[in-house]
Amino acid sequence: MTRAIRTLLVANRGEIAVRVMRTAKAMGIRTVAVYSEADADALHVATADEAYPIGPAPARESYLRIDAILDAARKSGADAIHPGYGFLSENAAFADACEAAGIVFVGPPASAIRAMGSKSAAKALMETAGVPLVPGYHGEDQDAGLLAREAERIGFPVLIKASAGGGGKGMKVVRAAEDFPEALASAQREAKSAFGDDKVLVEKYLTTPRHIEVQVFADSHGNCVYLHERDCSIQRRHQKVVEEAPAPGMTAERRAAMGKAAVDAAKAVGYRGAGTVEFIAEGESFYFMEMNTRLQVEHPVTEAITGQDLVQWQIRVAEGEALPLAQEEIPLKGHAIEVRLYAEDPARDFLPQVGRLDHLVLPAHLPGTRVDTGVRAGDTVSIHYDPMIAKIIVAGADRLEAVRRLEAALAATEVVGLATNRVFLKAIAAHPAFAAAELDTNFIARHQDQLLPPPAPADDTVLALAALSILKEEARQSAETVDAADPWSPWGLAPGWRLNRDAHVDLAFADREARLSIRAHFRPGGFILSLPGGDRSVEGEVEADGAIRARLDGVTLTARVIRTGARLTVFVRGGEYALDFIDPRVASQAATGTAGRLVAPMPGTIIRIAVAEGQEVAKGAALVVVEAMKMEHTVAAPRDGKVKTLKFAVGDLVDEGAELLVLEDA
Repeated sequence: MTRAIRTLLVANRGEIAVRVMRTAKAMGIRTVAVYSEADADALHVATADEAYPIGPAPARESYLRIDAILDAARKSGADAIHPGYGFLSENAAFADACEAAGIVFVGPPASAIRAMGSKSAAKALMETAGVPLVPGYHGEDQDAGLLAREAERIGFPVLIKASAGGGGKGMKVVRAAEDFPEALASAQREAKSAFGDDKVLVEKYLTTPRHIEVQVFADSHGNCVYLHERDCSIQRRHQKVVEEAPAPGMTAERRAAMGKAAVDAAKAVGYRGAGTVEFIAEGESFYFMEMNTRLQVEHPVTEAITGQDLVQWQIRVAEGEALPLAQEEIPLKGHAIEVRLYAEDPARDFLPQVGRLDHLVLPAHLPGTRVDTGVRAGDTVSIHYDPMIAKIIVAGADRLEAVRRLEAALAATEVVGLATNRVFLKAIAAHPAFAAAELDTNFIARHQDQLLPPPAPADDTVLALAALSILKEEARQSAETVDAADPWSPWGLAPGWRLNRDAHVDLAFADREARLSIRAHFRPGGFILSLPGGDRSVEGEVEADGAIRARLDGVTLTARVIRTGARLTVFVRGGEYALDFIDPRVASQAATGTAGRLVAPMPGTIIRIAVAEGQEVAKGAALVVVEAMKMEHTVAAPRDGKVKTLKFAVGDLVDEGAELLVLEDA
């Protein structure tokens, strides 16, 4: 029996909410957004036909409130709810509540969510269904001593995983028995914070595995298919960084075997809708890890190689229709790769960033490139939610073309205002091992030195572009102050004119610790710049958006220079460089340093204080644990010393840079 959906409420935010609404609108379905106080001006709110407030910024007071979301559905007349991913997407109680309210839940039945929601119970079920499993402990008894003994039985290294969730939260690799208690406690705290359940399981940690997942789809008519596989092996802290489809090196025989295992897993729980069965593979063997009972972040690469809209499939199945295609009809064409552009600082151990997106250019205009995003220039990345800026997806006729398009897309991406992982992603795309598809979950650790080199200093080209930007801005400002009655006044040209001497201007920039001085000599149509590498001629124009078409010693190139205060960010030839303009008119631009201070690495909540005032500590000892974005960040002692003063207590909110404690010599 079919039931046409007329109004769809998306119980989510960010790029997935925008993406779901795009398909719903294309199907002629009215869309409704919900939003927290922090998201009142968000893109997903602007995209929807209607939007309803559901509470304060913290997710537990808004996006995780079933009652508030159902109230918004009632007020808007929504007859269906799409949960997106994250938040309530794998919450069986939410699926039940939708059904009780007479609202279609665009997802699997609550029974399937419950069956797969506990990793431990799911693995027991999969064992019964004959799906291969990694050796481990998946029991109900969570006694710390028992878990430690099970880890010893399995053999180190082991992996502790939150039973109720994913995304790397509540997941710790333990390589020795003495490290197990602290890792277990941390995993349980993260699991409790992220999923409301501190139950964990313990498994053998495979040393060079590949992470391969299979997209499955089932309807209410007994049909179940797989839409091929995705390789998600390139990860950092168990969080996916690069996803691609199909998996490189996958044979037709192995694809069929993994596909069958995935379909068997779905059928074992009476599945309906979109789901992903995740496997870990090493050598010729593969093992069931978990099933995500929702749409995945990386679903666009599957859409690219099959030509299907998986959200449209979800809606049609939820309406009671049969699957659009049978197994043998599902295409597999070309290759697709997705990367996740995050507001995080690779130079500070990928610390998540919070703040305003002063400038944002995403590469959706390039051939074979798709961008899914939930933000615009001027928006703020909040402490309360995941700091993903966008998903960049490229597709090509084969993997080689897709890799080239990925490099081009990342080169064309520009973000100013927050540190991002763009350069890191570009380094992965350009790495010979990535081109050769030498993939496993240790890829980043193995190539870390090449992927995370020290920042390159600004070269003469970068300095010339920065100088050209400043000189043109100064000339424009001077021209605007000229008396309108005398537009030809020489004072409006601001050329640094001097009696019987060459007209020039001295500029100074700071490139991290280095101070760089440039002398600009005025010439008709341009300048001669005295740069560290010698004199170079430069001319060109700077547009209002910072775009530059310059000519350096006769060589033309395009670039962009964005100025925010004293900071200039130069985008050229796929790289980005940050310089501070030292303006002689500003008395002091010196920033107050924080060297030697034990400060909060980002805004967050103090969840643990591991020391007391007067306690002596050794270098590397954990002092304070700050939680932000549902992840823990430990502030450790930089040297041996004694805790003189603690500035905060457990539960306190702290700003980035807030001094947490004073450490003195022992």
